[in-house]
Amino acid sequence: MGDGATITFLGTGDAFGSGGRLQTCFHVRTRDSAFLIDCGATACLAMKRAGLTHDDVDAVMLSHYHADHFAGLPFLIIEGRAVGRSGPLAVAGPAGIRERLREAMEVLFPGAGEKMPPFPIEYYEYGDTSAATIAVESSTVTTWPVPHAPATQPHALRIETGGRIIAFSGDTQWNEDLIEVARGADLFICELAGFDGPAGIHLDYPTLLHHRASFDCGQFIVTHMGQAVLDNAATVAAGLNATLAFDGMTVTI
Repeated sequence: MGDGATITFLGTGDAFGSGGRLQTCFHVRTRDSAFLIDCGATACLAMKRAGLTHDDVDAVMLSHYHADHFAGLPFLIIEGRAVGRSGPLAVAGPAGIRERLREAMEVLFPGAGEKMPPFPIEYYEYGDTSAATIAVESSTVTTWPVPHAPATQPHALRIETGGRIIAFSGDTQWNEDLIEVARGADLFICELAGFDGPAGIHLDYPTLLHHRASFDCGQFIVTHMGQAVLDNAATVAAGLNATLAFDGMTVTI
């Protein structure tokens, strides 16, 4: 059954660092594994602030290919080379993850994309249908394509690990699949970019408030907040019966 999971919210901001927050990155630790959900460009900085090292990351599970969720991975791998990492790193993401990572490394660190790190990387690709399930190390990951920027191949994630279920909306507009993603989860982490009304390719407070009763989950935690959401934090927390995440926050389920 496992012994539960501890989640550290390393980065809870949007792409632009609203409120001075770092970009999306959550660290999950169980008895059998330790991994990141998303790896925004500030992930290495966030890990150091939390006292985490490469020994604390066995895998990285990505929701989509926007930089504030993905661009920290090349830095993590380059640093792994610099500090002498030897253990394998599992990397799970949408289709084409191996090539996407190689291209990103080549852009950010010219020449690096053609070099293999001195430690093995094991790649796992999500399916392209709703509720597609794969095993990543000791976790089971079920994914749903969601409506966001299509070129980023956006997915919501439902991760069973340590005998617990962590659900994550990823970046998305409202869609009914989110109800199923969160169903029975011990923790649902949900993005909320806008406060007053439609937020383009993201969720907004009025929409989430309208559908809040549909979510059958344990803890409900909001992340990826724009400045207007942060400015109205008390209203959002009370209306959604939710916790607003902050950098460094730790939750045990």
